[in-house]
Amino acid sequence: MTQDQIAILAILVLSMAMFIWGRWRHDMVAGAALLACILVGLVSAEDAFVGFGHPAVITVACVLVLSHGLQVTGVVDALTQRVLPSSAGPTISIFALTALAAALSGFMNNVGALALLMPVAIQVASRQQIPTGRVLMPLAFGSILGGTMTLIGTPPNLIVSGYRAEAGLGSYSMFDFSPVGVSITLVGILFVGLLGWRIVPARKRADTASFETGTYLTEVRIVADSKAIGKTIREVEVALEKEDAQIVGMVRGDFRVIAPYSRRILREHDILVIEAEPESLGAALASLGLKLEEEVISSKDSEEEGAAESEKPAGKGENVKKADTGKPEKRDARRSTSESDEKTEVKAPKKSDELIIQELVVMPGSPISGRSASDIELRTRYGINLLAVSRQGRRSIKRLRSTSIRAGDVLLMQGVPESVSGFAADFSCVPLAERDIRVPVKGQGLLAGGIFVAAIIVTALGILPVAIAFAAAVLAYMALRIVPPRAVYSSIDWPVIVLLGALLPVATAMASTGTADLLAQVLLDSLAQGHPVIALALVLIVTMTLSDFMNNAATAAVMCPLAISIADQLGVNPDSFLMAVAVGASCAFLTPIGHQNNTLILGPGGFKFGDYWRLGLPVEIVVVAVSLPVLLWAWPL
Repeated sequence: MTQDQIAILAILVLSMAMFIWGRWRHDMVAGAALLACILVGLVSAEDAFVGFGHPAVITVACVLVLSHGLQVTGVVDALTQRVLPSSAGPTISIFALTALAAALSGFMNNVGALALLMPVAIQVASRQQIPTGRVLMPLAFGSILGGTMTLIGTPPNLIVSGYRAEAGLGSYSMFDFSPVGVSITLVGILFVGLLGWRIVPARKRADTASFETGTYLTEVRIVADSKAIGKTIREVEVALEKEDAQIVGMVRGDFRVIAPYSRRILREHDILVIEAEPESLGAALASLGLKLEEEVISSKDSEEEGAAESEKPAGKGENVKKADTGKPEKRDARRSTSESDEKTEVKAPKKSDELIIQELVVMPGSPISGRSASDIELRTRYGINLLAVSRQGRRSIKRLRSTSIRAGDVLLMQGVPESVSGFAADFSCVPLAERDIRVPVKGQGLLAGGIFVAAIIVTALGILPVAIAFAAAVLAYMALRIVPPRAVYSSIDWPVIVLLGALLPVATAMASTGTADLLAQVLLDSLAQGHPVIALALVLIVTMTLSDFMNNAATAAVMCPLAISIADQLGVNPDSFLMAVAVGASCAFLTPIGHQNNTLILGPGGFKFGDYWRLGLPVEIVVVAVSLPVLLWAWPL
């Protein structure tokens, strides 16, 4: 083993460990791996950033923009209402929803497809009186399976196609992935939609009133007229138990404690951290005269703001109260347009106000991940309150405003509808409620769909490369204002783009140093023992296992050189092995961290880390059993 091989192996092993650990975001890990390769001389400085101009990277960015255009014009919402049965049993409803998710994911970003269909899934669960997770997990798995059907369905397919082109074999066409992808998708959604949903853990049961997100950790303050003053923790707990709530922590000044002493006497201004169901939260507060901490602070802020306004001329400062005419005065021009002037004041609702309480789930890659309500100045910028956070399997007595928010958390927000919607749009949060179809301009949805279909046809016929065709479609979206130019950049998942651009040179270094050949030889000698079919199965299973614990694009980039090397040493068709990598990298069902869609349903479904394998393991077995014979048929060795 040469020094370069040792170096690239060390970098890859450390990178995979960092991906699995999850402390650093995946784009940071990829960037660190690229820089390490440059510093040790495995990648030249001139070639360090060529990956960012790779057609696969450009295509991923374009697909994200086009998916956003299909979302905002209401194309998918209209399709959903026309395709899904309005009156059917749970099996047919779940199957239809899963099939629609798979179909959409073949031609648009699968995370976007899931986000669009989640509110529909919640309504289905409520209508059918079944646990919400039993609808959400099949929906997520169907969207993942659907991405395997086409070149643009998922980033791993684009990476595999790009690596094939770099190997001198040419890139794949739009539907080269379809024989295998369609096969595993059809069998997968039949299994998941008709049978598999029944084995999903029933963590919570939905009812007709609301969507069950599990228990919330909420801060409540003991105010002056509260019945809790002078009572012990135990006495208050007995009262809360009647409303299915319990005390999990307490804050008194700077003193914070988990599982407080049951005989501690409560005082005015103490803050209790209680765990309660969303439906019973109001009753729990009313029974003891408690107030949500955010409402107390909001009221104080409004009083202080009113006092300050009476002492200074109108129009000074950023947060200006509404004039008597009801029209807001001039605000800081640096604010985004989504931050309406109604957000500058949070008070008890007047007759003309409409305060709502909305549940939002934090999407993977959201700008709010790793930040708190205080970090983003939630009340100042948006005029909304964070009332509670639902995070399954974890408890914390940190102050709510300083709690670091994570992907999959469900946030309970209070504010005017426009403010809550603006926050959700700015921070990539999905509302857990049924939405109306919104078509910005009459006929724009049809136009957006027509441009998208035209780009696919041009690519399928080989008239233009996929990156060029989709870049032209994005330009058309911008020119026709389907996606405003400013929104183009905000609709791109930049951490994924950085991940792809950084890892492609690392994958090239793995091949150029002979490390891929070395690993292939070890795999062939020790396990496959020279049998091509066994080697193909091993590549598929190893790729799938890695993808369960690290980013799927990163898995594809690491496994492509290995797959090519194994095929070369066996003297067989490399396409079989590259397709196995594409399938394995996309099909991650065992953990909530294997795919963004798995993370997205974690909070709303009330799932724990170990819940995914119950349905995920059978689905992965189905994928292996179906894909191997189809691979050998479509891409014979």
